Amino acid sequence: MWDKPQALRQLANTLFGISLLLLLFGTVHYVIHLPVFALNAVQLTTAPKRVDPAQIGEIVRTQLNGNFFTVDLETTRKAFEKLPWVRKVSIRRHFPWRLEIELEEHEALATWNDTELVNTHGEVFAGETGQVLPRFIGQDDSAAEVARMYKVFGDQLLPLKHEVVQISLSPRRAWQLRLDNGMTLELGREQAQARLSRFIAVYPYSLARVQHSVSYVDLRYNNGFAAYMPGGLAIGKSNQS
Repeated sequence: MWDKPQALRQLANTLFGISLLLLLFGTVHYVIHLPVFALNAVQLTTAPKRVDPAQIGEIVRTQLNGNFFTVDLETTRKAFEKLPWVRKVSIRRHFPWRLEIELEEHEALATWNDTELVNTHGEVFAGETGQVLPRFIGQDDSAAEVARMYKVFGDQLLPLKHEVVQISLSPRRAWQLRLDNGMTLELGREQAQARLSRFIAVYPYSLARVQHSVSYVDLRYNNGFAAYMPGGLAIGKSNQS
């Protein structure tokens, strides 16, 4: 080998390349660990409404390990997303020593099966609120559908100036609504929107003129409905589909 100049040159070039890489690695390692890049500020883009600031401070103190370059953003993001009322977290570096954190909080739309809450995206989450919210009742995987139909039915009811305070989707996929005047509407499994539209069209000329309050209306009929007052008195009926 020692009498082969070409092989020696190749070996020398290889050793030089390795040395250069080690030098570059050492330089980069030294630079990124300089005190000037220590994290000196963590900034929230918006003030939290529901998230406890003390819990945010605890994560900043205990989870933000490293400096501007070495802090693990994914681990930090997951830590923030475990906080109550936090839906999504975005973290960005701002050179040379600041992190910007954007917390998206859940916006409660309704209660879910009386044990949890559902947000405006139709996602179930744990939390408590002092607000009086509509009640959503359904199967574990139906929250998004219930939230979507809550808006659909609510928009349909605007001409009557009544709101949905409870919406239920049964295991057999039958819809039921309770309105803010105490009236329960049984929509069934099929053509729920069409049945509600027919009811809304005739309501001003029928039940709206009844002096006694109506507690339950069964809309599962081809061309009509059955309405019941407290005590079970029926005031209208047609052939059921």
